[in-house]
Amino acid sequence: MPRFQVTTSSTAAAPRSSAGAFDICAVIPVLAFAYSSLIQPLIYFSFPPSPGLQGLLESRTENRIFWPALAAVAIIVAAQRLARGTRLAAPPNIVSLCVYFGLAGASVAWAFKPEFAFVRFVQEAMVLTAVVLPALLSNPRADLLRGMFACFAIGAILNVLLIPGGYATYAQYGTALVDIGYQGYFSGKNLLGEFAALAFLLSVHELLYPGRRRLLGLLVAAGAVVLIFLSSSKTALGLALLAPVLAMLTLVTARALRLAPVLVLAVIVLSYFVVGQLAGFNTGRIAYLLTGDSSFTGRTTIWAFSETQIAQRPLLGWGYQSFWLVGADAPSITEAPGWVKAMPNSHNGYYDAMLELGYVGLTFLLVFLVTTVHVIGRVMKHDAKRAWILLSVALFVMFYNFLETLWLRAFDVSWVVFVLVTVEAARYWRRSPLSMPSRQSASRQSIGSVRARVAWRPRLGIRT
Repeated sequence: MPRFQVTTSSTAAAPRSSAGAFDICAVIPVLAFAYSSLIQPLIYFSFPPSPGLQGLLESRTENRIFWPALAAVAIIVAAQRLARGTRLAAPPNIVSLCVYFGLAGASVAWAFKPEFAFVRFVQEAMVLTAVVLPALLSNPRADLLRGMFACFAIGAILNVLLIPGGYATYAQYGTALVDIGYQGYFSGKNLLGEFAALAFLLSVHELLYPGRRRLLGLLVAAGAVVLIFLSSSKTALGLALLAPVLAMLTLVTARALRLAPVLVLAVIVLSYFVVGQLAGFNTGRIAYLLTGDSSFTGRTTIWAFSETQIAQRPLLGWGYQSFWLVGADAPSITEAPGWVKAMPNSHNGYYDAMLELGYVGLTFLLVFLVTTVHVIGRVMKHDAKRAWILLSVALFVMFYNFLETLWLRAFDVSWVVFVLVTVEAARYWRRSPLSMPSRQSASRQSIGSVRARVAWRPRLGIRT
């Protein structure tokens, strides 16, 4: 990919920090992700919750301490930055996220179980506060992706070291318990596969840079591939290959045709559905060809039940996280057939968006996703490599939500990753478009001589 030079005027550049090597506003979001991807799973690994749905309903002491404390620190630091005159940008993807999340908060008023909806809304508010607010106010030269990759690298290494322990996910088939995949320090093999696939994507991005970054990226990529195969997560493997290729195709086509990447991606997705309908080649058939199971391991049964419940409250839904895991009198228990009663969600983020917030909520979610892709497209004017990895990770999470529920799930690793990708793209929204030095005319270069020209080499800390 091309190497871009960054040309910034002295008025546009963020003030340099004279105290310390790190920007605290960049550290806070990375710390939030470190807790979700490393600290919390390791605590659960050492001190497991109760088995079954009861464990999912338990309120953990560490969460009640960590997230309020981190959110409070984020608010204090943000207030100090704003008091010093730093402006808080409002890119369209952040605005649409706030609107979508605002609807979730308003749904407490009509939720099936308002007390559950309110508590879970507050939890999500703390996570978003800890990630979005300080990241938007961080120094432009602070690299959130490097911090996130460091967490993935540590997690991948730990999970590889745990392989001899044989920590596996077991499923009951009849009277027998069957090992269905390695889970590492996570609570399930699909969570490990999801984590390893994201680690692989970020590792490939590191391979685009020379020196130690490339070497570390190669080692983590190798470990991630091993973990994906050991976890037997076919979805994670497929999307880890599909997402970066589709992101590359989208960005290259957009640049060649001088179109917004979001339009190119929309055409690609629409073409897939049209061709699939005409050829009778749907996702069920693809699943059968790849895995021999067109039901997506029973998910179609869950989706059929979800559709019946969506039809009961189609406009605004049952309330934010107020359908599954809300007690014995919940519709997910009283009306669900057989084993579906034991499900924690629909195993589809888009179905759950409709279940919780209706078609209005699904519309707000789609607007959020579209604006996020649009803002990522703007990153391409500054850094093509960064635009590619941001779009790759975003597409991975979007596609993964067709088989798992991740949207607005406060402590989920992939949701925190998606929020970080969203806010990382948003940090580029108001920067001036950059160009290659060779494309600048002599007159432009003479005018630009009064500006500071530095190579874009982002770090988690601030250059001093």
